[in-house]
Amino acid sequence: MIYCLTGKIIKKTMNAVVISCGGVGYYAQCPASVAGALPGVGREATLYTVMSVTENDVSLYGFATEEQQACFEMLTAVSGVGPKVGLAILSVMEPDRVALAISAGDHKAFKAASGVGPKLAQRIVLELKDKVAKGFVDGINLEDVAGASSAAPAAAGAGQAIAALVSLGYSQSEAAVAVSKIDSSLPVEEIIKLALRGMAGRR
Repeated sequence: MIYCLTGKIIKKTMNAVVISCGGVGYYAQCPASVAGALPGVGREATLYTVMSVTENDVSLYGFATEEQQACFEMLTAVSGVGPKVGLAILSVMEPDRVALAISAGDHKAFKAASGVGPKLAQRIVLELKDKVAKGFVDGINLEDVAGASSAAPAAAGAGQAIAALVSLGYSQSEAAVAVSKIDSSLPVEEIIKLALRGMAGRR
């Protein structure tokens, strides 16, 4: 497998990048967010890649970071999630957002991606929840994800706060993001109060 390519960018579109390495131009399909994250045409860049080889096709997929690369491989390991769907998910969600949605059981977050219906969204969460809960998934550091270590008392408090926020009408992923920014050693009531204050400005 080609792990990464470093060379000059010779073409960029919303969903693809062509990078020249050693006189060869490599065409890589990318999430919509990647083209904007890379330097401009004519500049040197490193593209992290995943190669897909099938009976009728050889395709290269490119990413701005190793986290995106690892997240793509994790997502496409799910039954029914092909490369196009994996790219679509990463076009609307960063890897840490994917991990938060999975850890919180928020399958609705994935429906924002083109080609992801309710059943596939539920399958993604179901098949990946145990992997994400381990703390590290294929290079994605999940140590800072709320609830990643459910055995710790602090994480238990964070979990209670998330549950309380969900009961107030927030989505699980919204609540998890808000709680993850707060010191989880604080009393549950204080965590909820600070999380509500933080989310008030975003609604």
